Amino acid sequence: MKQAMADAELRDRIESIQAEFPYYGYRRVHEHLEKYEGLTVNKKRIQRVMQEHGLHALVWRGFKVKTTDSEHDYAYAPNLLPGLTVDEPNQVWVADITYIRILTGFVYLAAILDLFSRRVVGWAISQRINHELCLAALLMAVKERRPPPGCIHHSDRGVQYACAEYVRFLEDHEIARSMSAQGYCYDNAFMESFYSTLKKEEVYLSEYETYEDVLASVPRFIAAVYNAKRLHSSIGYCSPDEYERLWETGELEKLGINPRLKLKGKFSN
Repeated sequence: MKQAMADAELRDRIESIQAEFPYYGYRRVHEHLEKYEGLTVNKKRIQRVMQEHGLHALVWRGFKVKTTDSEHDYAYAPNLLPGLTVDEPNQVWVADITYIRILTGFVYLAAILDLFSRRVVGWAISQRINHELCLAALLMAVKERRPPPGCIHHSDRGVQYACAEYVRFLEDHEIARSMSAQGYCYDNAFMESFYSTLKKEEVYLSEYETYEDVLASVPRFIAAVYNAKRLHSSIGYCSPDEYERLWETGELEKLGINPRLKLKGKFSN
């Protein structure tokens, strides 16, 4: 318990430093903690905490971010998004994972978002960041949406999305695999936007203490607030639920809302 709380406090300090100095790796973080905060921490411990929670230094390569969770032996899928026009639901889903701070450490949220409406169609919460977490979110999305064959599932190159179990589930449901190009994070900007909203409008205001707090609050926010009520400027100041209803009734274009989203991006390398 004490170790988990100490690691959680260190993780918060590291994130605060990287918010101001996004190019700092564990060595510079170590120097900053010692010089400016008077905190003596072993470099290996800093490296471990950063690795466990995805606190990677920003690497200047034309605004590309280095990804380290892609170091595995599974095959990568090509990036199917560049140049694609999204104009209906269940055409492209994007998937990603984030953390949520609790008193003794962290809880992980995996979510799947429909690019057409920005609606979160599947999610799962766990104390472990593994492929079972991601599969639970995907299973929810498939049960709720029943996507047609060819629906694209896009993610980063993380092992959770590349492992055999996850790939088999996608293939069994005729869902096409797509992954970001190496070191290119901007395909998932829509997911990052959702996670930013979730944290600013729910997580940071709630100050969860336990895993049960997260289980009780985050799903409610996603379903009852984000999907049902929150207005998005990028979809004509509609909520995701409203946007899909207007599309179904053919009213989007009558209201002057263009339902076509042209995707940019980088092909796999």
